[in-house]
Amino acid sequence: MRAIQLNRFGGPDVLDIVEMPKPEPQTGEVLIRVHVAGLNFFEVLMRGDRYAMTPQLPMVLGVEAAGTVEALGHGVDISLAGRRVAAPLFASKRPFGGYADYVTIDASLAVPLPDALSFEDATALMVQGLTAFHLLRQSPPAGKSVLVTAAAGGVGSLLVQLAKRQGASAVIAVAGSRAKLDLAQSLGADAAVDYSASDWPMRVREAAGGAGVGIIYDIVGGSMTAASLAALAPGGELVFAALGRYAISASDLEAMISRNQSLRGFALLPLLSADGLRASLSELFQLAAGGQLAVTLGGRHPLDRANEAHRLLEERRSTGKVVLIP
Repeated sequence: MRAIQLNRFGGPDVLDIVEMPKPEPQTGEVLIRVHVAGLNFFEVLMRGDRYAMTPQLPMVLGVEAAGTVEALGHGVDISLAGRRVAAPLFASKRPFGGYADYVTIDASLAVPLPDALSFEDATALMVQGLTAFHLLRQSPPAGKSVLVTAAAGGVGSLLVQLAKRQGASAVIAVAGSRAKLDLAQSLGADAAVDYSASDWPMRVREAAGGAGVGIIYDIVGGSMTAASLAALAPGGELVFAALGRYAISASDLEAMISRNQSLRGFALLPLLSADGLRASLSELFQLAAGGQLAVTLGGRHPLDRANEAHRLLEERRSTGKVVLIP
């Protein structure tokens, strides 16, 4: 089978297409023929050795895929044969390998897809969907004004919709172009602010009625984290989900304390039990299949052009979810 292998760290061109043996499902596992594999920004960071942890090379990137069950390991329920399923590899004992023609995963983690849900949409609802779902579960938006950074991205576009659905009094989107701002508003954002403007935090405050927002869902990090604090209301909460990319100083923290503000960390994997994962994904899949949650796709790329897809993500030229099609 074909796979995209990372043999050395560097730019998008270090992604090599290689031939590998098709994996065999072990006891309790299924073999899935991949129809769609998802890309995530943290994989861009891994590729350049800029992530919070340095992966061991060589490796096949890709932590999520969707496809059809082609073979069953010993002890697997025969009803899974031929089923359309999601493969959340990130929650499995082998959390990578999705950029390939085939993957194996524990059968208990293979989540069946509704007939009305595409493989692309299912892939977009795994890492990004679960992140949005659990961010809101950790810090509920009901009755509060909220700020969503990168609001046209894979997580942000879902956060906008789910926060509105869960009763946020106002959802304010931040993005970097007119097209992205328009997309966020088409998904339900009450206001949209371009972060390229030097006074964007003040514009957010104005959109929130002058006092600032009650919750900031920060999925960007870096310099935006410190800047966004100017948009946070007294007593408000900054929820940080930006994969270790932060730039908050001691003086920023002191100012937060003086305003009774709180900083909350977010890490997805510790929140996921096998049963909880299946239940959360099934809920997201049903919402999308029923037309109650719109999935934004940012591009479909052939597997052998994974480098182009990575470049698109790295240059922040995408909106929504970028996927590979083996």
